[in-house]
Amino acid sequence: MTNGNRSLGRDGRNRAGANFVTDRTIRLDGVRKAFGRNAVLRGIDLELPAGTITVLMGANGAGKSTLVKILCGVHGADAGRILLGGQPFAPASPSDALASGVVTVHQNINDGVVPGLDVATNLVLDELPRGALFLNQRAIRARARAIAAQVGLHDLDMRAEVRHLGLAERQMVAIARAMARSPRLLILDEPTSSLSAVEAERLFALVERLRAKGVAILYISHRMGDIRRLADRIVAMRDGAISGRFERAPLDIESAVRAMLGHAMAEVRIDIPAPGAPVLEARGLVLRPGARAFDLDARAGEVLAVTGLVGSGKSALAGALFGVALPLAGAMRLDGADYVPASPGDAVARGVFLSPKDRLQNAVVRDFDITRNLTLPFLRRHASGGFLSRRSERTAARAVVAEMGVVCQSPGDPITTLSGGNQQKVVVGRWLSQPSRLLILDEPFQGVDIQARRDIGARIRATAPGRATIVLATEIDEALEIADRILVMSEGTVVGEHVNRGIDLGRLMAQVVDAPGARAVTAE
Repeated sequence: MTNGNRSLGRDGRNRAGANFVTDRTIRLDGVRKAFGRNAVLRGIDLELPAGTITVLMGANGAGKSTLVKILCGVHGADAGRILLGGQPFAPASPSDALASGVVTVHQNINDGVVPGLDVATNLVLDELPRGALFLNQRAIRARARAIAAQVGLHDLDMRAEVRHLGLAERQMVAIARAMARSPRLLILDEPTSSLSAVEAERLFALVERLRAKGVAILYISHRMGDIRRLADRIVAMRDGAISGRFERAPLDIESAVRAMLGHAMAEVRIDIPAPGAPVLEARGLVLRPGARAFDLDARAGEVLAVTGLVGSGKSALAGALFGVALPLAGAMRLDGADYVPASPGDAVARGVFLSPKDRLQNAVVRDFDITRNLTLPFLRRHASGGFLSRRSERTAARAVVAEMGVVCQSPGDPITTLSGGNQQKVVVGRWLSQPSRLLILDEPFQGVDIQARRDIGARIRATAPGRATIVLATEIDEALEIADRILVMSEGTVVGEHVNRGIDLGRLMAQVVDAPGARAVTAE
């Protein structure tokens, strides 16, 4: 909400008594950026007021990532100007941006941490003296613990290398490091994509405290829960330009989505097919010590969603089915035959595919182009007489790019030139491009916009006949939009089962949030 030239919160009051007339933290006028003939930003005019959370919404490929990279010094603008506190701002590098108080937590978590260093060093990295030969490790760990405490990371081992941490822990280390910088402008790009509900709530409280201190916050997210919770204003982007601004309370999120996409969202309707023959049968599975054993069936033509909080055991289930780590107990059968995958390669040979959650760590090869990333698991299918056919690879890649709606110049583009959402389309499209018996998709909608989520979901369902599909999704809305049947996991076991027709959402949510205890699995 605006009144004259003073920036106000949702309650209409000037936050923290700050003088917003002169304290406009950052302003962009006519900012343009092109890569070759591809105009990515086409004249961006945007103000990010102090003490305000501006949510930036945009479809994958709209230009959000490029805008962020200009603000944090990765790219320079081709035209236009940026003012920070009324002064020209054109950072030549990320360190220049940091020195000016512009702090970014990137969607690619590894951009905010150094995997080969321990947690303590990562947390204090921006404060270490340059060129120092000897560092006081005790002092580093003490300072790191103080930084970690700000975001509730009390139990994290300061000596552990970051590369050995889970995705959520790495994300929290990156966020803690950013918060320690005392930013003037904080940019958060999909910060909750890997966080549990508790961790996300902790982040929200931190963001709100920074807002109260007068920090300008640019929050990029496709998650409606995040947007409803935090947004003071919403700015929509489409095709490299600002397509809508929403500042009056209550914020019109439906109109913001329409401005982002260029059309309204249609309701998703699921036609549940008759269940086919069992493809996967699991009995008495135990995924972790102390967890209760459970059974699981996945049938031909069925899309089965498994939902639950981060840490509920979904990824452990995926790993057990894909041969990453066998379950502690239980038996599995695939198409009626015993199934004990010795390795992921063994699983793929049996027709079991997995699209992993940690895209950049486990799915994307950053040095390869789009084509090779798509064909990598199936190179034998593109070989003849012992020679790999690049033409065959390109043909297959062009088909996937078209089917998944990947925004790129050509399948020969480096995978790193794509936005996070388009990289996700490549990863999911890779495993949809070949026939399988069991397809496991771990958080397939991570980092994609609402329309892309619908498109990917439609593609998954359209190709479902002839295989069993298991989709692991933390977000309940994602499970409801794609599944014939939904299982709920908590503390390493299945605690609920629901057919996706007339679901009691209150009951489902209670199963997601509550500990299972000795409760039996129920079905609807």
